[in-house]
Amino acid sequence: MKYLKAFIDGYAGFANYLWQELTFGYTYKPWYENYLYALLLISLFFFGLEYLRPWRTAQPKFRTDFWTDVFYMFFNFFLFWLIGYNAVSSVVVLLLNDALYACFGIQNLVAVQLGQLPHWAILGIGLVVNDFVQWGTHRLLHRYEWLWQFHKLHHSTKNMDFLAHLRYHWMETVVYRVIGYFPLALLGVGLYDFFIIHIFTLAVGHFNHSNIKINLGFLKYVFNNPQMHIWHHAKTIPDRYGVNFGITLSIWDYIFGTAYIPHDGRDIELGFDDDAEFPQDIRAQLRYGIAAKAEKTTTDL
Repeated sequence: MKYLKAFIDGYAGFANYLWQELTFGYTYKPWYENYLYALLLISLFFFGLEYLRPWRTAQPKFRTDFWTDVFYMFFNFFLFWLIGYNAVSSVVVLLLNDALYACFGIQNLVAVQLGQLPHWAILGIGLVVNDFVQWGTHRLLHRYEWLWQFHKLHHSTKNMDFLAHLRYHWMETVVYRVIGYFPLALLGVGLYDFFIIHIFTLAVGHFNHSNIKINLGFLKYVFNNPQMHIWHHAKTIPDRYGVNFGITLSIWDYIFGTAYIPHDGRDIELGFDDDAEFPQDIRAQLRYGIAAKAEKTTTDL
């Protein structure tokens, strides 16, 4: 019964959370921790930068699939969680914790006590560990064909702007969360800390997909940026499994030899070899890669 309760509470809990985000109806946190409106404000900020100072001046302000990607912004961050993911994941986490206790007597996964460290140190450690795990997960999405089928949706964009950051298959949420669960649980990064980390990484993700050019100086070796990330979306690159996998931090690509920036890449062609065959219908995109027998494709980018 406790698993059924966790499932029902998962639905009700996220529905209540979303309503409180919409109406500022909560009393347990300050107004500026509202994730929904933070997402909208960050998106409007980068839309304004792209409108006023575009890097690719010929790219339409409302390019093809603009409104499709607006849909993905709300679907991936809210609707997907509301229609079932939050409920299912609540049950899975409960089952996992019960299994760990039954098999190994583990009641608490926290292995590293960060509570005694300064707050900035907790945030820094959480950011670095989370980003490294995501960098490795991103490489897996390109390395394995069945994962690449889901990741194709993100690479199907033919024009880069901040909204391209939000175009991704719902299965990517599952993959990233499953792989990232243990590292963050072992660190014991609190929800408040993770909120700050997530808002920061959201802003950097918008930035590195955006149609702007900013000279970061030496910081380009630390933070992902548009002139680096556009090569990750290039249709023709030297490595069939991809380059520039950084999510927030670019440093992992420089450390592990996957960085590739031959020039600023402003006008390069984006996509993948068989992108002309990728479905344009949202319903088909959401089902893509789930069929028992996926369409035979190549992992060449």
